[in-house]
Amino acid sequence: MPPVTAVLPVETFPALAAIPGIKHGFTGRVPGLDVTADRETALQRLDEHHAAARAALGLAARTFITAEQVHGREIAIVDEKTAAPVPGADGLITASAAVCLGIHVADCCAVFLADPVRRVIALLHSGRRGSELGITAAAIARLRTDFGCAPADLTVQLSPCIRPPRYEIDFAALIVAQARAAGVTRVFDCGTCTGAQMRRYYSYRVERGKTGRMLALLALEPGLETVN
Repeated sequence: MPPVTAVLPVETFPALAAIPGIKHGFTGRVPGLDVTADRETALQRLDEHHAAARAALGLAARTFITAEQVHGREIAIVDEKTAAPVPGADGLITASAAVCLGIHVADCCAVFLADPVRRVIALLHSGRRGSELGITAAAIARLRTDFGCAPADLTVQLSPCIRPPRYEIDFAALIVAQARAAGVTRVFDCGTCTGAQMRRYYSYRVERGKTGRMLALLALEPGLETVN
């Protein structure tokens, strides 16, 4: 395989960067890479670039776990033994520092959730349908019931996604509203529209389905104990 020559932008978000013990990133458009293809072909062309992004974040040795992403609200609890992509899931939760969670998006929102007290993280794929089905609320409920997470301890961060006027539904606002209704006070939305910044991001809507995918990454740092 030839070496990766294009530089893949990887952005981070201040609210997540301020939390000790986690690593995260959100990849952008690969300059010059032809992704005018179906989803699977585009992901194959992006694979080495996404692998390089994981390596740059120090996550190359982690078990990389993704979801099937069927535009639903199913949440899977995963660890290093989980086979990926997880069938039927649009959300992933882990308390294992041996894994790196990954969600692919191109206009849909990647929703990052982190609890530094219980040492649990979640990463969601939430487009129009998933947002209307309440996947963010479902994830917060699973964090609470399965891991004892208090919503007040959570940080929720929204990635770039498509927004009005380039899309008819403001599903980012639905995500924010669901998180706040569930008791989360630290909710952060970067406010960036993927459809308005085509040099930085891929847009399924603008590019009529023949485009690449951004990759959201989230992982726990090893060696920190859970606070009981």
